[in-house]
Amino acid sequence: MPETLQRNLITGGAGFVGSHLVDRLMEAGEEVICLDNYFTGRKANIAQWIGHPRFELLRHDVTEPIRLEVDRIWHLACPASPVHYQHNPIKTAKTSFLGTYNMLGLARRVGARLLLASTSEVYGDPEVHPQPESYRGCVNTIGPRSCYDEGKRVAETLCFDYHRMHGTEIRVARIFNTYGPRMLPDDGRVVSNFIVQALRGEPLTLYGDGSQTRSFCFVDDLVEGLIRLMNGSSTGPINLGNPGEFTIRQLAEQVRDGINPALELICLPLPQDDPLQRQPAIDLARRELGWEPSVSLEQGLEPTIAFFRASLPIPTP
Repeated sequence: MPETLQRNLITGGAGFVGSHLVDRLMEAGEEVICLDNYFTGRKANIAQWIGHPRFELLRHDVTEPIRLEVDRIWHLACPASPVHYQHNPIKTAKTSFLGTYNMLGLARRVGARLLLASTSEVYGDPEVHPQPESYRGCVNTIGPRSCYDEGKRVAETLCFDYHRMHGTEIRVARIFNTYGPRMLPDDGRVVSNFIVQALRGEPLTLYGDGSQTRSFCFVDDLVEGLIRLMNGSSTGPINLGNPGEFTIRQLAEQVRDGINPALELICLPLPQDDPLQRQPAIDLARRELGWEPSVSLEQGLEPTIAFFRASLPIPTP
């Protein structure tokens, strides 16, 4: 048990990353309030904790204010994949702005520390590679992805203005591509897309020629980074991601080889504003948090594929 029991509010706590964070904090003996509107979160992700005396589950939308007594706010609520955040772009922008505004107001009222789950999308289609925290980004403010990109940029702005004006304790994490068990099969992210296609025996779809790069961080590594950031003294922003860089084609080949090496790879046009390169510079995380990822892509894909294999209805040949 921790020396001082922390009361943690996790917005988006039934989601992919949020539910893994719930697990870690509950296993550490802390109190957890999980808040989710179930747009992309699933009750099944946190079902093991329902009824536990240190766990509370609230169905609530962060765009509406809420009054709670908490010590720490882990603000993760926001759809994070293009399929979901473009489904209702105005709602996505409201979630980033009003949701963060409401959580900062709560943090200010009760003296809580707030961690914002920001994103590597604040860098847009970067002209600097890899991306350090000092890089200010290259974002299309009127494109189809801007509801999320600009939403997170203004969320960061709000955090630092609350910090400067009111002394609110903030921590800002810029999260790069994360994967692992509990991803949604229809979220449109490249890892889940490839795994689902391969398990269904379908060709794997590459956008463009597959030469664009991404860095893939296993969810357990990310959660460790978030906890270190929340417990540390740095406000951030701090990049949290895996600096190992892979082309999308390399990822597709690795997924295919792990499921069905006979499957075809096919190419489709690249979506608008899709970044050509994305790789975190994590020098700051190493220095300030003593953190770097420990799970390789090969190691992380194994439990991720196993999760999808167990949860998807797979057609028999």
